[in-house]
Amino acid sequence: MCAKPISVDDEAGWIPICDLDRLKGEMIVRVAGRDLLVIWNDGDVVACARACPHEQADLGLGHVAAGRLFCPRHAASFDLRDGAITAGWPSPPLRLYPVRITGGQIWIGSEESRSGR
Repeated sequence: MCAKPISVDDEAGWIPICDLDRLKGEMIVRVAGRDLLVIWNDGDVVACARACPHEQADLGLGHVAAGRLFCPRHAASFDLRDGAITAGWPSPPLRLYPVRITGGQIWIGSEESRSGR
C-alpha cells in the first residue's frame, strides 16, 4: 500500500489516481478531502471509504477475499459491488465511489456513488 495525495480535475469532477498497472492489491489515496481505498478485486477496480461505517476502523488494515472487504476490527465484511455489510450487522453500507479507466489511468469520481457501482 502507498499513500498518495490527489488533487481534483475541476473540469470533469474526476481525479486521476495512478496508472492501472501500478495498482497491486490496495492503495490508500486522499480524494477531495476524503481518505479512500482503491482496490484491485478480481479484474475490477473499486474505490471506497477507508473508514468502516460500523466502528470507523481503518479498512486499509483489513483484507479482501471473494469480492468482500473484511474489517480488521470485527467479523463483518462489505460486498465490493454495492457496499452491503454482512447480514445481521447494524451498519450503513460501505461508501463506494465511481471509477473509470481511461488510457490505462485510474480515475475516481469526486462524489460518492449513489447506487453502489
